[in-house]
Amino acid sequence: MPKYHLAYVFERFPTFTQTFCVREVLELVRLGLRPIIFSIHDTRAESVQHFPKELFDQVHFLPPEDQLVKEVLKLKKQNRLPQSVVLTLRHWNDRSDKLRVYEAAWIGHRMRQLRARVHHAHSHFAGVGARTCWWLRKFHGLSYSFTAHANDIFCNPGDVHPKPETLARDASLIVTVSDYTARDLHHRFPAASARVRRVYNGLDLGPFQRAKEKQKASKNPQQAGGILSVGRLIEKKGYDDLIAACALMRDRGLNFHCRIVGEGPLEAELRFQIADLNLNHLVSLTGPLPMNEIIRLLAEETQIFALACKTEKDGGKDNLPTVLMEAMAAELPCVSTHVAGVPEMVINGETGLLCEERQPEALAGLLAGLLSDPARCEQMGKAGLAHARQHFSKEITAQALMKAFARHTSMRFDLGLALRRGLWSDFRQRQKGPHLYHVPSKASDKTFNLDQFMQGT
Repeated sequence: MPKYHLAYVFERFPTFTQTFCVREVLELVRLGLRPIIFSIHDTRAESVQHFPKELFDQVHFLPPEDQLVKEVLKLKKQNRLPQSVVLTLRHWNDRSDKLRVYEAAWIGHRMRQLRARVHHAHSHFAGVGARTCWWLRKFHGLSYSFTAHANDIFCNPGDVHPKPETLARDASLIVTVSDYTARDLHHRFPAASARVRRVYNGLDLGPFQRAKEKQKASKNPQQAGGILSVGRLIEKKGYDDLIAACALMRDRGLNFHCRIVGEGPLEAELRFQIADLNLNHLVSLTGPLPMNEIIRLLAEETQIFALACKTEKDGGKDNLPTVLMEAMAAELPCVSTHVAGVPEMVINGETGLLCEERQPEALAGLLAGLLSDPARCEQMGKAGLAHARQHFSKEITAQALMKAFARHTSMRFDLGLALRRGLWSDFRQRQKGPHLYHVPSKASDKTFNLDQFMQGT
């Protein structure tokens, strides 16, 4: 029985802005998987109030950049690194993104110290963590996979190594969180199409359902006219469009109050817009709130959840916003836009309503229609909960991810786990090939060419 089944390499873990990663890891552990977890940045100072100490105890945090470089160079001097690492550092010259090499060297050494002997590494986002996993493959022969989300694939990553094409080419599995991004990845990386799998982010429906049941049992009516939106105050959330829509509804004489929960760089600009439109009595920016308070607001003081997603100038956009799942779990109708994977959650006319992005007039019309039709709100809320249970519950998504690991990666499985979780057929169909089993190069200084080393499969 293996000590660990796989390595998780995160850029930041755990963090309050990526709770879906925490849910995924904890659910996989509940199902019997044993991951060894690495976080490139130490999140204890910023996130300790949000997560139990036991979770932090399971994470191996890499040292800060300066200390990381010193520790790896010390290992190099002591001849405790693979020759491929030594030669890569020696021949790097002025290329960017060198820290990924140091991170992979440090993680590889730590796994040897712990005798982890994992065969596969996984990361969330096609960014820093995934590129570090790529170097683990080059240096130690691990297969690797990553979960692609939104801006990590929608935006140009700049001068990084490896390039996105190479990252996709060498991955044994590419997970993505919506059918929309799966189609995009099929189009951009056709050679990797057979290794792309859609697995939705998972949600723990329990807290939202318990809050809703408590509200129903209290016999207090849910507050009419309550509109809620939650997210960072950034362009792609479309809060300027939501505020403009609120002004239009005010002009029509509608009775409502809109709360926007979150913080971000556009706060001053949005506050000015609210004041300029004389909406201070109807629209409030609450700042960030703890999760239990957000759940209470969803259950008790909200009739409609709104998120006016839009595409940013650099191509950035939301893909599958977790807050929409949370609103559906609380039996709320959702009003949003036809952007990326949003229509996979908000089924237009069934679990909510959609309009085109950057259209405040259309957004106001949808919100106004639901505000005046509580029965339709209730009907859509129930449909949304059913949709969330079927597609987004953490139990379903974690099982789907385990099946993808079993079929497409060299992750170590013990027979009992494979049989208990119905993975044996996937394990037997595992495709053996260069994406799964990569033998690190036996490099020598005389013949080493870094460009060829990086391009080789």
